[in-house]
Amino acid sequence: MRIARIDLFGQSLTYLYGSFTLSRDRVAATEQTTLVRVTADDGSEGWGEVCPLTGAYLPAFGGGVRAALAELAPALIGADPRTLADVTARMDATLMGQGAAKSALDVACWDLLGKAAGQPLATLLGGRVNDPLPLYEAIPLGTPDETAQKLADSQARGFTRFQLKVGSDPRRDAAALRRVLELTGPDDLVIVDANAGWRLDDALVAVRLLEGLPIYLEQPCRAFADCLHVRRATGLPMIYDELVTDAASLVAAVQEGGASVVNLKLSKVGGMTRGKLLRDLAVSLGARVMVEDSWGGDVATAAISHLAASTPPGALLATSYVNDATAEHVAGHVPRSTDGHGSVPSGAGLGIAVDVEALGAPLFSAG
Repeated sequence: MRIARIDLFGQSLTYLYGSFTLSRDRVAATEQTTLVRVTADDGSEGWGEVCPLTGAYLPAFGGGVRAALAELAPALIGADPRTLADVTARMDATLMGQGAAKSALDVACWDLLGKAAGQPLATLLGGRVNDPLPLYEAIPLGTPDETAQKLADSQARGFTRFQLKVGSDPRRDAAALRRVLELTGPDDLVIVDANAGWRLDDALVAVRLLEGLPIYLEQPCRAFADCLHVRRATGLPMIYDELVTDAASLVAAVQEGGASVVNLKLSKVGGMTRGKLLRDLAVSLGARVMVEDSWGGDVATAAISHLAASTPPGALLATSYVNDATAEHVAGHVPRSTDGHGSVPSGAGLGIAVDVEALGAPLFSAG
């Protein structure tokens, strides 16, 4: 099997609930996602997707991802998509970094590998050991009243795990959290996520206000040194996200930073190949993981579901189906959540059928 053609497609994804706000006044409403179709010489197809969440969240943006993909795609023509080591080596020899762009091509090749083997990706990634999946819903930054209302709406949809966005004034953040805790019970999971948005002084004020509450604290500051200061000032269990991009940063987060959990976003770490490696490394170091992505539709969500489903029992804190929050769907809204849990597609590869006609003409083609 050899890669004969690669096509890039663009689509606008609309946030289902209007707009999503996170720290540092970053707002998402409509984002540009890029879907990648890798076609082999036998006619089989593999799909991947990458969708940066604004250009100010991680070091990736929609136009940059597409430019990088146009550079990477020709290097993969003629490669065997089932030989992921060669696929990775070709991409790394073409561009340094650019993990977001590489992730879409990597996932598409995994999709082809699964179809060639006649197995779901979860089977090839370690076996389906988490199904149904424990999903959380992200609650955007807002006033205490807005936050409480959005959490109640999530509860009405069956969710018991919540990621509360913070990162504004720490006193307002603490007030919003206390409203949330009035609505949740002892069996609910509450994560307080600043998305690296607090300055060190604000983060230290925040943890003093939050100390002793039944929560996880996620990525309070951007710099690792600042997160270390916060970690030493609190007994709250810490999740590292934006800082964890490769094996070295993951080891540092766990062994130096005292991470209880690491958050693995597929586009942040470069795709399924590196995502599996980092997941297994985290588990071997005794940390739990969250598996997700910055944003995306049905294709990105299918990839998330397979890596999450194959995570060893007890090691998966929670995962997220990003297509729950989008108005547009290219694979029939598969996979989808039900009562706060996610099902994993059972077909070969990603296990979804993409409606190519809905995507229109390719933005770029190689091969």
